Amino acid sequence: MARYTGPVCRLCRREAVKLHLKGERCFGPKCPVDKGAGPPGMRAGKGPMRRSKPTEYALQLREKQKARRIYGVMERQFRRYYQRAARAKGVTGSLLLQLLERRLDNVVYRLGLATSRREARQLVRHGHFLVNEVNVNIPSYLVREGDAIAIRPKSRESRRIKELLEGAANRGTVPPWLEWDAPQGRGRVLRSPEREDIVVPVEERMVVEKYSR
Repeated sequence: MARYTGPVCRLCRREAVKLHLKGERCFGPKCPVDKGAGPPGMRAGKGPMRRSKPTEYALQLREKQKARRIYGVMERQFRRYYQRAARAKGVTGSLLLQLLERRLDNVVYRLGLATSRREARQLVRHGHFLVNEVNVNIPSYLVREGDAIAIRPKSRESRRIKELLEGAANRGTVPPWLEWDAPQGRGRVLRSPEREDIVVPVEERMVVEKYSR
């Protein structure tokens, strides 16, 4: 499956906002966004450059790219998520974000079992998690209400998994639509996420306008 393998700091610079693609390392002193670095390109590091006011389409494109890059989804797959959200009843933009939030790699990240979605994706691909007692190694697997997510018993002996479990409590609170039982090493999907539960720097309305052209 295709995925972006280039430098992730370049993506944050292009969007001019921290996308937290490197997890805990995004809070280090070397973050180019915190340093005020401009977008990547030939003029990188050569001072300010005059820019024309971005068009409406350019703003819509940037919001779409931010959403796609935050969740680590390629363009074709992102479009399929949008088409699925557009066919469903409800607000298309909110439904789109709900689908992205229900991805297994994102759920693992939201439970605090990975420092970034990229790491969560790798852990899922390596088969470290069970969904309803069944090993699932598909990062795009969409969880549903009532699903139980657990660490595979054999994986609990992994040094990296032990480190992640020890640091899970320091990675922020688990969102209200999820539940995590640390002693049991098991989480549960309590309900579908609502828009107010999804904290991402994306204006989903502009994403919908981009695809509605």
